[in-house]
Amino acid sequence: MIDKLASWLFFPVVLVVSLAAGNNLIEAGLPTVPVLFGSALVVFAAERLFPNLPSWNHSHEDVLVDICHAVTVSIASFATAVVVPKLLAPAAAWTAGFGTAALWPADASLLVQLPLAMVVGELFQYWSHRLSHTWEPFWRLHATHHSAPRLYFFNAARFHPLDIVVDTTAGLIPLTLLGTPPKVMLLFALATSVLGYLQHSNVRVALGPLNYVFSMAELHRWHHAKNLDEANTNYGSNLILWDLLFGTFFWPRDRKPPETIGIPDLAAFPQSYLGQLASPFRWRKIQAESRVAA
Repeated sequence: MIDKLASWLFFPVVLVVSLAAGNNLIEAGLPTVPVLFGSALVVFAAERLFPNLPSWNHSHEDVLVDICHAVTVSIASFATAVVVPKLLAPAAAWTAGFGTAALWPADASLLVQLPLAMVVGELFQYWSHRLSHTWEPFWRLHATHHSAPRLYFFNAARFHPLDIVVDTTAGLIPLTLLGTPPKVMLLFALATSVLGYLQHSNVRVALGPLNYVFSMAELHRWHHAKNLDEANTNYGSNLILWDLLFGTFFWPRDRKPPETIGIPDLAAFPQSYLGQLASPFRWRKIQAESRVAA
């Protein structure tokens, strides 16, 4: 009974507490880094107490690689979040002249503004992510994320820095042009990070109807399947709304997601950090080596 209760409550409790704590820090003019570390520790502990797959709790010689990615992804995300709004400032001022600023409900409660920011930002990120699976120039960048041999909370950071620049920019463009307040943007960034931990977590969860709202672990495990018919689904980073609308929602009830995950037909994809940074620029060679390995 305790296990079942924990599986139901884990996701909403972590999300609500993290956002409430983050909001308090932002109000006080402080960074939200303590919330990021705190939520990561909570998810890490839950993986030990209620693992989805015990085998995924053991190192697959991937921890150091993911730590390195976490550093570069943090730098790339922060730099993009600073630079892109500045680059878009002239365009935002121009569009504001056409009344776009009035479209954003800046006086509304955060309970309205944050979900709206997630829905609007996710539309552009959905298509960016979908292109990352169907258009080779983007897939070269995104393949690093799918090279993970298991799913655990730190996979949220396994991204090529150029992939994060594309994804972050996609979310920032509509929000910046619509005049989204800085506080809402900060909460959006925090929510994305915390939801990233939860989405990749190796925790036994049961979201039930919330799986039709959020794109979390139960759905995202299918996205990492080697079967492309299963993997090319559930593109939402935070929400599943756009997958539902565009027909890429996938949640089979008759079987569990696969334990063996990764990139099909690319056996030679590098597992080292530096090799993954170089992978987009060595793509043809990796493909050739993979054909030989097969």
